[in-house]
Amino acid sequence: MNVSRRIFLIACGAIALAWAGCGPTNRAPFHAAHPLVERSWLGPEYWSNPLQDWRIREGRIECLTRRPNRNVALLVREVAEGDGDVHMRVRLGAVASDVPLPDSGRVGFRIGVRGAFGDYRDSALRGTGLDAGVTAAGRLFIGAPDDGSGQAAASPFPDGVVPEEGVFLDMRAMQREGGRYVLRLRLENLDGEVLESLEAPVDSDALTGGLALAVDFDDGGLSAGETNHPSFWFEDWQANGTRLRAHPDRAFGPVLFAMHTLSKGSLYMTAQMPPLSDDDAQEVRLTVRRKGQWEEIGRAPIDSMARTATFAIADWPDSLDAPYRLAYDLTGAMGRPVEHFLEGTVRKDPVDQEEMVVAGFTGNNDLGFPHADLTRRVAQHDPDILLFTGDNIYETIGGYGYVEEPLREATLDYLRKWYLFGWSYGELTKDIPAVTIPDDHDVYHGNVWGAGGKATGPGATKKERQDTGGYVMPPSWVNAVQRTQTAHLPPPHDPAPVEQGIGVYYTDLTYGGVSFGIVEDRKWKDSPKMALPAWLDIENGWAENRPTNPPEALHALDADLLGRRQLDFLEDWAADWSHGAWMKFLVSQTIFANVATLPQAAPSDVVVPRLEIFDADDYAPYDRIVQDMDSNGWPKHGRDAAIRAIRKGFAFHLAGDQHLGSTIRYGVDAWGDAGYALCVPSVANFYPRRWYPPAPGANRPEGAPKNTGDFLDGFGNHMTVLAVSNPYRTGMEPSHLYDRAPGYGIVRLNRKDRTLRLANWPRHVDPEDGEPYPGWPISIRQEDNYGREAAGWLPQIQVRGMEDPVVQVIDEASGEIAYTLRIAGTTFAPKVFAAGSYELRVGDPDGAMQTFAGVRSASSPDASVLEVVFGE
Repeated sequence: MNVSRRIFLIACGAIALAWAGCGPTNRAPFHAAHPLVERSWLGPEYWSNPLQDWRIREGRIECLTRRPNRNVALLVREVAEGDGDVHMRVRLGAVASDVPLPDSGRVGFRIGVRGAFGDYRDSALRGTGLDAGVTAAGRLFIGAPDDGSGQAAASPFPDGVVPEEGVFLDMRAMQREGGRYVLRLRLENLDGEVLESLEAPVDSDALTGGLALAVDFDDGGLSAGETNHPSFWFEDWQANGTRLRAHPDRAFGPVLFAMHTLSKGSLYMTAQMPPLSDDDAQEVRLTVRRKGQWEEIGRAPIDSMARTATFAIADWPDSLDAPYRLAYDLTGAMGRPVEHFLEGTVRKDPVDQEEMVVAGFTGNNDLGFPHADLTRRVAQHDPDILLFTGDNIYETIGGYGYVEEPLREATLDYLRKWYLFGWSYGELTKDIPAVTIPDDHDVYHGNVWGAGGKATGPGATKKERQDTGGYVMPPSWVNAVQRTQTAHLPPPHDPAPVEQGIGVYYTDLTYGGVSFGIVEDRKWKDSPKMALPAWLDIENGWAENRPTNPPEALHALDADLLGRRQLDFLEDWAADWSHGAWMKFLVSQTIFANVATLPQAAPSDVVVPRLEIFDADDYAPYDRIVQDMDSNGWPKHGRDAAIRAIRKGFAFHLAGDQHLGSTIRYGVDAWGDAGYALCVPSVANFYPRRWYPPAPGANRPEGAPKNTGDFLDGFGNHMTVLAVSNPYRTGMEPSHLYDRAPGYGIVRLNRKDRTLRLANWPRHVDPEDGEPYPGWPISIRQEDNYGREAAGWLPQIQVRGMEDPVVQVIDEASGEIAYTLRIAGTTFAPKVFAAGSYELRVGDPDGAMQTFAGVRSASSPDASVLEVVFGE
């Protein structure tokens, strides 16, 4: 095509797009127009499947492979129900290649694209529809591509295949008398001469839904060498008709979504961008609305791999809601930049709220994507902060498998899956602070034993390589994953990278007076296969040679869980109650116990997806408590060290990963001597673990289910189970979504009475008139998070001149901090765990603190009082 014709078409397309976006809804023509840049992302009007197999180049959309069912969904147009017509037209051709196109290749339109969950995003990702197009050899088809009826046997193309210079494919769906439809397909050369035509009756309903371009090749019909070549290109895509509707609000990008945190007066925000070209703008602008005007407050470059632009703004005015815009200048069809915005609100720090609402998520599989039912119900709780504890993507979500190499394609493959996360939750995260941390599947592992960041060793299979410890994927790729998910968190406690230069993100943030500690419970964890004797035959965290070993057989005193650096961090965090902190709340990938059972004969959890799901009142008769070393019940000494550290701050723990919602109370040396943990259920659960212990739990309340009470897990860890959300038959469809106990967690923190109200919610329940999973809600007191029995008592503290002071108790014999707590009110009776002499520190870490040394313990609470006076 000559340059003047291309410029003319681009101009027409731009005019058509502008007119369509503001015209009446019953006339919504579409005319594609693309800039003369080269990039993998096609533009905000489209969703391509998969991202790495498409690009725009020289104003065209090109498919870079010869595999089955590659397609480009048009997000901003849809065929509505009712009477009328639809017309689509596109110029298409073969991409120049040294390897000729096989005759079996097919290219054309897809109409009436619909998914399973009634959402345009689901339709764009997995929808099916009616295909109509032409084979590489020039045979038209409607529906079944092998039906060549009514066409000449010889190819209409001079060389026998679709020419590189292109042809026009024209499709019209025309309504006849009685509401019947005929679909007419024509193939035209560049002079407008009709080369072939085909008609077929279609149902009106078959036209209703989305529109797409499609490229298809027979599965298995080509060798790997043949598939890794470009196939077809598209240009000048047009659509119109009285049934076409415009949805400009469905455009996705160029600022795809945003996440932020607000902590201690600083704002941290990440704009997630698509893969852009070198000719596009390379920075994003952050503007805020002040006194009725938009004011630019920062610019951030776009990371070349993660495609993130991250802002860190100190001295943020956190006492007010602040509307913001993330602005980006995208190269338009005419080659000039066009400004695009993503708008949201940074809410004020809720330090004056009596109640903080925390929403927790894990296991974001794509069954049920885009999870509109779940996000709508989460919004009804009006959460103040969102905690995504990992497995925010899975390797195979969105179809098309996953790519581990080469690096560029592997990065695009991950980004596509991460974009699905943002497409699902972006309406929440643009206004609500969010913590997102990656787990094993986020870095393309079934299980990850980070072992301090080293590269995995040799192995014939990926599972064998994983079992050597470390990371399978290149460090630059791992860092890009971490950047997309954690760059909006406050800076890490210690930014020094681990082996291979892999970064760290463990940190703390204080929001609404709640001090959140965020740890990485995979990065330093050692591989059990490398840490335990070979005779145990460890595979993927399971001792395969016998169903259950004595707990002591699995003790590995040299194996790391959190690593020394993170244990030191937890000690510091538990003792730091500055910036008005009144509650400690730990966030990690998984809980410090193994709440799971399996049938007696099962050697590992590979059977879980195939296990029978029971009615709600039934109970698996022959299960056993298991030893899954991917849980943080192993290694036991590392687990105990972590719990000892966090209970010094009376910290509550929220995590995910286990695919089974639960609330437990930790024990180190005895049941109940530590704090509580909520494991949230998976958003969409493909691995429905369960908890059916063979013997009832001890010390459970009268009438409580027999799978609650005091237990030792498979590693000998003390745990008190209060509630679990076992999978059960709901009678809802699709059963493989709803019968596997999917959902989310909600924790309500009350500042006045220092209580926590915990609940795991089914995704299908309306919180306004429904109930959480059976066994919830559960209410606990903040002080219950250090349940260790007292061995002595210090004098009662009575404070004048200060409300809610911080009290810190230090054992003078060891110099160790016993615990630190911001009390509610002005009186507190400190307990201690050994007779002796203690130092007490009382006051405000942000202001005045008073220290009292040599305070002796008594064997029981007595009438002695320590008066602490401020301001006199």
